Amino acid sequence: MPRVDRLRVYPVKGLDGIDVEAADVTEGGTLADDRTYALFDSDGDVVNGKRTARVHDLDTDFDRDTHEFVVETPSGAVERFDLDDAPKRAEVWFSDFFDEDLTLERDDRLGYVDRREMGPSVVSTATLREVASWFDDLTVDSVRRRLRANVEIADVPAFWEDRFVGEDAPGFDAGGVRFEGVTPCGRCVVPTRDPDTGEGTPDFRETFVQRRQETFPDFADEAAFDHFYTLMLIADIPEPSRGQTLRVGDDVRED
Repeated sequence: MPRVDRLRVYPVKGLDGIDVEAADVTEGGTLADDRTYALFDSDGDVVNGKRTARVHDLDTDFDRDTHEFVVETPSGAVERFDLDDAPKRAEVWFSDFFDEDLTLERDDRLGYVDRREMGPSVVSTATLREVASWFDDLTVDSVRRRLRANVEIADVPAFWEDRFVGEDAPGFDAGGVRFEGVTPCGRCVVPTRDPDTGEGTPDFRETFVQRRQETFPDFADEAAFDHFYTLMLIADIPEPSRGQTLRVGDDVRED
């Protein structure tokens, strides 16, 4: 039976995600600890992978209980920050690293997701496996880290998530949490890069678009897709499901 196989949140926008066993749905309809923090420059623009490949130089981790954020640099140096009690120290360090005057902001209600009116991103394990097969040197985990989804669903076919957008598209339920598709996720430059080194994969976008078009599923509404450089579902969690908890292992049922 389809089930939630993995949950991943990204505590600081643009930096590494962490796998979690459970995540509460916030009042804004996102997952707790997902993009809760973000770094902004003096113009109010966010620091992320679209803007700079330097995010790939950092290995990061996050303790959900203490909100301690751990950063390891390419030299092996490790820094630890309390993002709540001492945010200024983190601001100074990241400003120095990115060579910009940055501030650290926090939003518990919604987080700094790209699409502020929408909720979690969803992909199937089979989709990740299929995309990895398009490239000689990519693993499933590399694709997973490139695409940066929140919710991964097992025991469904590749591109299962595509069926939830378009005219008369169904929704699905995961452990009592309702998901309704909003839009397919158009991709940016980030998936083209190795998540560890930041190096670009040659002809990634061209290969991706060609293979995506060739493998586009019959059960999806192609009219809901603006182009084929698209992968992953951006969903909405309606208000009645907000405040509930999503867990790894939850059964998934379509309408």
